Amino acid sequence: MTATTVTPTPALAPTRWVSPVAGLRHTLTLAWRSLVQIKHNPMELLDLSIQPVMFVLLFTYVFGGAISGSPGDYLRFALPGIIVQNALFATMTTGFGLNVDLTKGVFDRLRSLPIARWSPLAGRIIADTVKQAWSVALLLAVGMILGFRVQHGPLGVLAAFGLLLAFSLAASWISVLVGVLVSEPEKVQIFGFMVIFPLSFTSNAFVPTDSMPGWLQAWVEVNPVTILADALRGLLIGGPLAVPLVQTLLWAAGIAAVFAPLALAGFKRRI
Repeated sequence: MTATTVTPTPALAPTRWVSPVAGLRHTLTLAWRSLVQIKHNPMELLDLSIQPVMFVLLFTYVFGGAISGSPGDYLRFALPGIIVQNALFATMTTGFGLNVDLTKGVFDRLRSLPIARWSPLAGRIIADTVKQAWSVALLLAVGMILGFRVQHGPLGVLAAFGLLLAFSLAASWISVLVGVLVSEPEKVQIFGFMVIFPLSFTSNAFVPTDSMPGWLQAWVEVNPVTILADALRGLLIGGPLAVPLVQTLLWAAGIAAVFAPLALAGFKRRI
């Protein structure tokens, strides 16, 4: 009679509790990892720097005279809208990078380490927020070289930065949700083009609302891109501010309230 050897199933290691301070340290370390990766991926630097600058130059000098009468007047109107569009496209890098890490097994390796489970996701979001800040600062600097002038001083610039980054942080949860649901990173980019392009070009980011057909104006006025662009114009160059500012914050809170729980649930299932 031959004895059957039974290989015991190894017990799963108990989940190690990680203190909030340690989790924050892990988050910052992983955020730094995401930022350092830029030097190994120069194309990401082009997306953050060269492409936004090209948008400013092309829109200002190609369309400026036809729309506003002069490139300078158009730059004053369009730069806040270009900044908004660029920020929304930049949120897609969060979902793209997250999907790359998931499909390449990076999260499987991180999960075996004694780190907070939420730190890889939080680290990527923080790193992408830093990239957002760099891109906005670059666009403002180029705009000022071309003649754009901030009317409300440093406080207006800081407030515009804070508002844009807060909205982008909320919108990034949409990108995170897409990143954990799709099977390939390219599908995150496809989703971005399918959603952000129509939102951007059916807003007043590039042309005044009253130049559009009446049936389209109704949508443009409630488009969150329009509202955010108007809020940035109010903070940077003056104009109505209270209503678009409050509406922007409400949009950001609503987007985060809907998509953050869905994204976190999808992330937990994926890892």
